[in-house]
Amino acid sequence: MKRLGLIFAFLCLAAVSLFIGVEKLPIHIATWTNHELDIFLFSRFPRLVSIIIAGAGISISGMIMQSLTQNKFVSPTTAGTMDAARLGVLVSLLFFTGASLFVKMGVAFIFALLGSLVFMKILDSISIRDTIFIPLVGLMFGSILSSITTFFALRFDLVQNISSWLSGDFSMIMKGRYEILYLSIPMLILAYLYADKFTVTGLGETFASNLGLSYRAVMRIGLIIVAFITATVVLTVGMIPFLGLIVPNIISIMRGDNLQKNLPDTALPVQLFCLDAILSGASFSIHMKSRSV
Repeated sequence: MKRLGLIFAFLCLAAVSLFIGVEKLPIHIATWTNHELDIFLFSRFPRLVSIIIAGAGISISGMIMQSLTQNKFVSPTTAGTMDAARLGVLVSLLFFTGASLFVKMGVAFIFALLGSLVFMKILDSISIRDTIFIPLVGLMFGSILSSITTFFALRFDLVQNISSWLSGDFSMIMKGRYEILYLSIPMLILAYLYADKFTVTGLGETFASNLGLSYRAVMRIGLIIVAFITATVVLTVGMIPFLGLIVPNIISIMRGDNLQKNLPDTALPVQLFCLDAILSGASFSIHMKSRSV
């Protein structure tokens, strides 16, 4: 019943979000003009799709990282994955200026994967397994990567270009600029297929090996999934820091640590968070526009 309630709330908010923005759309679709139809097809519908895919991707990535590291405070934000992806975006802007979006995504993916691997290597060399200490190490590692990105962005006058990836923004999503998120869908399916293996891997290398599971192989697959999804989201939407940390913890508290069972429930509340933020932002924009008029 709780899941049905969430689905109903999601469908209601999704429908409302299509009709709310700086320029309102009439409820009666049959009366739409060509201009209003273009707004729906080129702005409102792409915005909704990007919210669904990006929100689900980041939240599921956070749940995978928390399972693999056995730490509830680890996410793509607190492990340096997003900061590494942003550094990859800067490198693509410096060395692949005229390259396509797919090339830039590939560079961001490589950097995100390398950043995740370095973070896991750092964890292997740390003897202290304190719950708070591990994400603090990830935050320090991410801050170092962010500092490097900022330094070279200042040096090559690319601060304004990089600033657009500092925070998530769905307001500028348009047709032709969000389709790269579709590449995350196969990764989400792969995450669901490997969910049970991620759960076993999260119990430790010894336990996983005793069950005949290749611990290192599953770990690499999980990091590839996280890095790929993070790269597509950062390149398309920007950094969304809280979804991969908060939502998986809420679901784990309510439903336990069975990853395969939790993945659908993890993706759904995220959409409610994002849609609520979109509706609040749109209402604020409408209010400011009416005041200026």
